Amino acid sequence: MGIVVLVILGVFAVTLYRLQIVEGNRNYEASINSIISHEDVIAARGNIMDRYGRLLVSNRNCNNLLIKDEELLMGDLDSNQANAIILQMCQLIEANGDTYNDELPISMTTPWEFTDMSDTQSILLSAWLTANGLSPDASAVEIMAKMRTRYGIDGNYSAEDMRVIAGVRYGVNVRYVVNTSDYVFAQDVSIGTITSLMEADLPGFEVQVSYLREYNTTYAPHILGYTGAMSAEEYKVYKEKDYPLNAVVGKAGVESAFEELLHGVDGEAEITRTSEGVVTSTVYNKVPEPGDNIYLTLDIELQAAAESTLASYIETNNAQTEADNQKYEQEGKRSEIRELITGGAIVAVNAKTGEPLCMASYPSFNLETYLEDFDTLLETENNPLVNRALSGLYSPGSTWKPCMALAALADGFIDKNTTIVCTTIFDKYRSSGYAPGCTGGPHGAMNVSQALTYSCNFFFFTVGDTIGIENIDKYAAKLGLGQPSGIELDEATGQVASPELKSRLYAGQRVASWYAADTLLASIGQGLTLITPIQLARYAAAIANRGSVFNCSILKSASSYDYSESVYEREPELFNKVETSDANWDLIHEGMRGAVTNRWGTAWEPFVNFEYEVAAKTGTTETGSSTNDAFFICFAPYSDPEIAVAVAIENGSKGANLGVMARDMLQYYFDFQVSTQQTESELTLLS
Repeated sequence: MGIVVLVILGVFAVTLYRLQIVEGNRNYEASINSIISHEDVIAARGNIMDRYGRLLVSNRNCNNLLIKDEELLMGDLDSNQANAIILQMCQLIEANGDTYNDELPISMTTPWEFTDMSDTQSILLSAWLTANGLSPDASAVEIMAKMRTRYGIDGNYSAEDMRVIAGVRYGVNVRYVVNTSDYVFAQDVSIGTITSLMEADLPGFEVQVSYLREYNTTYAPHILGYTGAMSAEEYKVYKEKDYPLNAVVGKAGVESAFEELLHGVDGEAEITRTSEGVVTSTVYNKVPEPGDNIYLTLDIELQAAAESTLASYIETNNAQTEADNQKYEQEGKRSEIRELITGGAIVAVNAKTGEPLCMASYPSFNLETYLEDFDTLLETENNPLVNRALSGLYSPGSTWKPCMALAALADGFIDKNTTIVCTTIFDKYRSSGYAPGCTGGPHGAMNVSQALTYSCNFFFFTVGDTIGIENIDKYAAKLGLGQPSGIELDEATGQVASPELKSRLYAGQRVASWYAADTLLASIGQGLTLITPIQLARYAAAIANRGSVFNCSILKSASSYDYSESVYEREPELFNKVETSDANWDLIHEGMRGAVTNRWGTAWEPFVNFEYEVAAKTGTTETGSSTNDAFFICFAPYSDPEIAVAVAIENGSKGANLGVMARDMLQYYFDFQVSTQQTESELTLLS
């Protein structure tokens, strides 16, 4: 044991002698030349997937360049040397096809003028002005003069080169003023740029591995949204959650709605480097926490089918309309000229849970190039940035009639034996100058189911006149019409016609009074009533499942970043349950089924020989233009509904035309279900 102790002591003595005597000078030099810095470690944002786990939005690694200010601006280099290096860096970056970040909101050339600045740029500039003793109202010229002296920019530089140097110096300097995260000099640079900088042996920069959002689908851009720098209003909220001023956050769509789940928590590392920049030690003071992964209720393949059929239908019809209009113009038949379709939407929901399965809007845009295309998109005809599925407001026309039927049946105004004779013209108020007609009439005597099948206006004029606007509004509210759908994304609420609404809209005008004509218009889904396609789809699902109105949450579940732990699981959330007898629901269902199966039903033609049983209702709305808006709702299978679909087309002419798109959606949905079942069957272990 004594020998062992002596050997150990001998090893210690030799090691100490080597470190302190033999290598002492070298180690001393290394220790005094080591540079310790505290750097943010960016946390990866969570992935976004569809209901089946298909990856929609993820991250990809990118290389960012950071300015090493302790070496470039606070080391042995003087201002002239540092400024020359900064200019050379910027020139090399641009020569390699990359760009550097310039946050200074002043023009790049003389005369110096302020450019449009974001909220973040405004905050940073205000802080810099205060720190440098300038008035908040200082002009761009005054600021540039201050920067030339503040940063020691030699007068031999051209005005443009001086502006380049000042922009980078400002980006570094303002971080100390505001005490926020690192200034990213250039984002997502190529390996060629990094190589060029290293070959030029330029000091003062380092490469930081970071993340950029990557879109793995071209579909659902209105739904998925995008990320970007915070606005001033957003920063007021997020700074309470320890977000740095230049944090990237969700700006729209799912990225914004579920920011708190998707956003990770950045870490912090203490990094030790030699004077040559070689990292010798990395210690994490705070380990980064990646964001959670979320699963949406969307089926991205059904979404793709919806967007494709919607675009194909609209573009084909517009091409035909243009050709027809040209012919009518030549023939002098100006009354035949029709408006082009300006947009549309398709929404499908799970009839049993209210989950949105797809929400297509046309026209659309490319999310990958959204920021680059933004100014152009703002000026593009028919506004492709508007999500018509959630924010398009339309008078629903005859798709409103099942609501009318429910209101009259549930409160006992009519029953299965009630018949009304359609004579085409509803002339009860003819003496007052109002006598609306029934398209396709006279229909003769019919009950409520037949009135739905043939979409008889006369029947529902009579019903609406009998039950009154209060009962109409009551059941519209119960069915979620003119009410928020429950989706977490931005949506329009819409409105349902009422005396109060009209009085508010036309306050002080003679037309603010409520007339019988207003009730008649409201009875067929026109007048002041405006609802969205997602409300129409939720309403169709409520009819299908006999009165259960579900909230349309788009979040199905969430898991931890490594998928090891469930963070959230969605349960169907009931908005309302409309209570009435099954017999009443049967009458409504029979009427909508008849619209598909009856040779004279309004939705018959698209579903001839269709293999699945469908119930549907069409709608056509006069808008004051030469061409009507068109709507279509349906659900299937008829005996046990699984899916409800709503289609809305601006200047679509008539609702019956839209059945082909609804049929395509149902065909895809059921084909996918069958193929899934067959796949599961094939993979089942045999006993």
